[in-house]
Amino acid sequence: MADFGGDLDTFRSEAKAWLEDNFPKALKGDAAAQTAAAAGGKESPEARQWREAMGAKGWGVPTWPAEYGGGGLSRQEARVLAEEMAAIGARNPIGGMGVMMFGPTLIEYGTEALKRQHLPGIVTGSVRWCQGYSEPGSGSDLASLQTRAEDKGDHYLVNGQKIWTSGANLADWCFCLVRTDTSKKHEGISFLLIDMTSPGVEVRPILLINGGSPFCETFFTDVKVPKDQLFGPLNGGWTVAKRLLQFERDNISAGLGGGNIGAPTAVMSVEDAAKTYVGLDETGRIADSDLRRRIIEHRMEARAFQLTVRRAADEAKSNAGPSAATSIMKYAGAKIAQDRNELMIEAFGHQGLGWEGEGFAEAELALVRAWLRSKGNSIEGGTSEINLNVVSKRVLGLPDPK
Repeated sequence: MADFGGDLDTFRSEAKAWLEDNFPKALKGDAAAQTAAAAGGKESPEARQWREAMGAKGWGVPTWPAEYGGGGLSRQEARVLAEEMAAIGARNPIGGMGVMMFGPTLIEYGTEALKRQHLPGIVTGSVRWCQGYSEPGSGSDLASLQTRAEDKGDHYLVNGQKIWTSGANLADWCFCLVRTDTSKKHEGISFLLIDMTSPGVEVRPILLINGGSPFCETFFTDVKVPKDQLFGPLNGGWTVAKRLLQFERDNISAGLGGGNIGAPTAVMSVEDAAKTYVGLDETGRIADSDLRRRIIEHRMEARAFQLTVRRAADEAKSNAGPSAATSIMKYAGAKIAQDRNELMIEAFGHQGLGWEGEGFAEAELALVRAWLRSKGNSIEGGTSEINLNVVSKRVLGLPDPK
């Protein structure tokens, strides 16, 4: 990686030239095709070429350390890169839970051996990860989890069940919380990295109300996990797990508040939807004054949120990562995303009530599924109620009501 010495103009020129040489023109403006690998979809030859180029350059994770395959860029350089990509209709093809959650935690807590083993696949987008946290009886009270990992000398033997395991049916590896000491609650939890191709791993997708199956039930029956796949200290997994949750909420909130999650690119903006389906008055404004007011308020909230997320990211950089304040972002981001989808459905009117068949455009049907999917925004990554409790105790310093 060239040393730009803090010269953003020089870096911008280099980034623009590299993108010109490496971004397949056939992918321009096609966000779904560009991010197919990260989303678990089928990857076209052009999309693979783009992902491999970004992975080799390290720009899929631009601010990660160069020694582990990242771009080694400053936040300012990463912002310039994002601007140049947006200018040509390019999207980052490398993402998923490896980038959002596990990778940053691995960089901070992992041994050198684990970093060398797992970071290359995350950086290049060639290895997919899933999260083994929640269980049928351990959701909000995650520390009550019962999936066991017994010490068998040179390996752990894992038995138990996880639920709501996003993308488990597509994942290569799982970062998983297991109980290694039954005499303690929080202090008896360890963090294991499990190869999803191991004998005894069974995955069953869960069909959601919107017709998709992004979540799964995952069963572990006598699954052997080598001792060297223990991440963090034995019985010290709870500390690592909490840190990972901060990264998760930080990344989810950034996507939610920007309208990126549960808002397919085929669907127009809220304003354009209202203008098209509701119509304009004689002055050229959205005809429904109440809807117009609420759209304006939503756009103000969304913009303020985006700026707050950016400021928090800059502060986190100087303070060694996200803090408990990410729970504020996650709560607000979920609300803004759900408000957006509700406004879209209202603007579409009866055209926002379709499911299949004639009489509905593809974008209209996509909207209904996005609206239904957004109901999960206030559950995933920690429910809104749990996040409010975190804010109460760890941000505001209020006493525990229990």
